[in-house]
Amino acid sequence: MDPTRRGAGPDHEGGPGAEVMPAPVPPLDGVAVAADAPVAASTVAVLDDEHAIVRGLWRGVDVFRCLALAYAVWSVWERHEQIAHLVGAVAILAVLAGWTLAVTLRPVRTVRAYTIELAIGCSAILATRLVDDPEVITAGAKTIPSIWPTAAVVGFAVLRGWRGGLAAASLVAACSFVEVVQPTPNTITNSIFGLLLGGCIGYCVDLARSSHAALAEAMRLDAARAERDRLARTVHDGVLQTLAFINRRATDIGGETARLGAMAGEQERILRTLVSQTDLSEVGRALSGDVDLRGLLRHVEGEGVQLVSPADAVLLPRRVADEVVAAVEAALDNVRKHAGDDARAWVLLDDDGDEIAVTIRDSGRGVPSGRLEEAVGQGRLGVSSSILGRLADLGGTASITSGPAGGTTVELRIPNRRTARPTNRHHGRRTDTTTDRTTDRASEARTRGRGAS
Repeated sequence: MDPTRRGAGPDHEGGPGAEVMPAPVPPLDGVAVAADAPVAASTVAVLDDEHAIVRGLWRGVDVFRCLALAYAVWSVWERHEQIAHLVGAVAILAVLAGWTLAVTLRPVRTVRAYTIELAIGCSAILATRLVDDPEVITAGAKTIPSIWPTAAVVGFAVLRGWRGGLAAASLVAACSFVEVVQPTPNTITNSIFGLLLGGCIGYCVDLARSSHAALAEAMRLDAARAERDRLARTVHDGVLQTLAFINRRATDIGGETARLGAMAGEQERILRTLVSQTDLSEVGRALSGDVDLRGLLRHVEGEGVQLVSPADAVLLPRRVADEVVAAVEAALDNVRKHAGDDARAWVLLDDDGDEIAVTIRDSGRGVPSGRLEEAVGQGRLGVSSSILGRLADLGGTASITSGPAGGTTVELRIPNRRTARPTNRHHGRRTDTTTDRTTDRASEARTRGRGAS
């Protein structure tokens, strides 16, 4: 039952007609549903409301309790001459009347409240032996509370389903057998009737709640889809067209602008997937699935920079791919700053199955010996953080070398967890080639200088 209605569940107080507290419809696929959506008003009215069958049963319990009390009073009055201690019987009825009045004026729908009511009813059944003679009880006389404890049985069935109803009915039946000592046909019949009542009503309540939950979920999905369709039209007519225009124009202009165009194109693809896909797995793959590293590196190609990539896709998880692209951009930024105005750069992408290698070579003046160590001493951590640190976080390695005739080579290597085999057989021995290779390169990277050129 919906916790926003007071008295609608085992942990809330209030009557069946308690005020309904509005609750927002939860988002679907990451798209929030607007409060003023066309279907929101009717949807919230259904979702916040308890099932009609359950509400009717609560009202029925309240009415039944009052009628059962009246029947118990009439039964005592009818046979008051047979009751050995009439004052005790009246005291028992007074307790039942007090509880009935209290929960009628202020209905409480909690397990604790109905546990107290069940205890009162069972105690009243057992107390019948204190006010009636054993001969009268054995002859089949009604107990003092009569059918009054059945209200607690129905209450537990509504609160806890068929299991709760059967448990409460079993306790009442056990008390009835203890009270009568020698079971009579009436005792057996009433006990069976209580078990059937608690079990059947509990089963109906379970069925009603499951059907209401299914209906609520369906209405949530419909409302979210309707709102997402509305947002998709707005995004398509504005943001997506703007990003597509930026991508086309930037590609035509070329140069540094092509990089911005590639970024706009990638964001357009992700946003289009978000607003058009109905499959959650597709949305998840668009945001955090594998991406082709070739496409993400395409924007670095331009004046003075050439990208060489394989014909097949080079797939990496998006987070890993973004970090690799950032490291490549940092290396090319160093080329533009320090290699010289006429220097050219080549970005070579290779996938050998176990590892993915990205090599950045330039034709510049190179890095003087000891320059990286000197940069670290000066507190300039550009290369250390942007390149070496990124690759170390990814479990890969990075190396920076300069040739005797000039030029610098930055080699980035990342374990390909999608295809790398953790073990390999060699002369009957199993060796972890990927781990050993990564460890060796990590040690090599640590021995090289760190710093910013």
